[in-house]
Amino acid sequence: MLIVKVVSLAFIGLFLTLIFQNTKIGMATFISLAVGALILLLMVGQLQEIIIFLRTVADKANIDTVYIGIILKILAIAYLASFTSELCKDAGVSSIATKVEFSGKIMILVLAIPILMAVLNSILQIM
Repeated sequence: MLIVKVVSLAFIGLFLTLIFQNTKIGMATFISLAVGALILLLMVGQLQEIIIFLRTVADKANIDTVYIGIILKILAIAYLASFTSELCKDAGVSSIATKVEFSGKIMILVLAIPILMAVLNSILQIM
């Protein structure tokens, strides 16, 4: 099971971080960042399955694939911005974390404009 791998990796990283926390502060931060990156890499396969599922559902429901692509990009930005922000906070650089979160929100808003326009056009057609 994948969750066992993730939890095992997290515990190993936690123990190593605790061991090096008081002696080598830079090493503890590096271990934390490396474990976070490895966990993210483990999740890539799961993300591919979700993308395949959403495209299958979109095809069956006759939903324009452009909108599914936009939604997938929005989800990717949200997850990556959140993950990166947490890594920055773990490294003690909360000012960069805040800017990453803000940038992610702006990118999501920009990507959402075509969907908002489609909803508005649908409403106008109903009226």
